[in-house]
Amino acid sequence: MPLRVILADDHQIVRQGFRVLLEREGFEVAGEAANGQEAIRLAQAEGPDVAVLDLSMPQLNGPDAAREILRTCPRTRIILLTVHTEDHQIIAALRAGIQGYVVKTQAAEDLVQAIRVVAGGRVYLSPAVSRVVVDGYLAGSDLPHDPLPPRERHALQLLAEGNTTKEIATLLGLTVKSAESYRARIMDKLQIHNTAGLVRYAIRRGIIEP
Repeated sequence: MPLRVILADDHQIVRQGFRVLLEREGFEVAGEAANGQEAIRLAQAEGPDVAVLDLSMPQLNGPDAAREILRTCPRTRIILLTVHTEDHQIIAALRAGIQGYVVKTQAAEDLVQAIRVVAGGRVYLSPAVSRVVVDGYLAGSDLPHDPLPPRERHALQLLAEGNTTKEIATLLGLTVKSAESYRARIMDKLQIHNTAGLVRYAIRRGIIEP
């Protein structure tokens, strides 16, 4: 039986390129998603062996989508695709239970190997990820404190992407009043009191792309 994989990236041409690559290598691509929310629904519907997620996606980013997939589909292995090689992002991903971290500039060479490695229960990091990162992870290096739980971090991403309170309420399944409360709590916890400041914070933390 071929390994079953899902692909999540907000760029259709990227997904198509990876699909061709993976199918040529004998994998079964069970479906594609354009954002983190779709990726969660697809993983829950298909139960793939491996989910390949872009780190930066609209509505819900790769790491937060990965956490929900790991919670509801514990047998699915996760690979993050990214252009970022900052130590804190890689360490945070590993600590969240993500098994693969592939740098997009080398994805064609790395992705096939990464899928086979994580499907076998091991961790795969692109060669571009320095040994220092692994050493820091094993040594328990401290990560910047994140004051927001996943639900509030998701609301922050939607705010930073420019969604209105009503749109956020719809996307999160909340009332408008509850969405307003989320916004107020986020601003209070972060001590940031304007949207521009929230956008800058979200970019610094890798929640959204600049």
